[in-house]
Amino acid sequence: MASLFSKIAAYVRSPQGRQMTERAKQMAKDPQKRAQAQQMLRKFRKR
Repeated sequence: MASLFSKIAAYVRSPQGRQMTERAKQMAKDPQKRAQAQQMLRKFRKR
């Protein structure tokens, strides 16, 4: 399992990984996307 985590960590440090994390941060700030995520969480918690 350590190799899996090291691969993930290496990806996050790469330029593509940084770009993806920035995109995720921007999407998290969007109120509409945040509402969608909360709706999905509520849906899964009901089950």
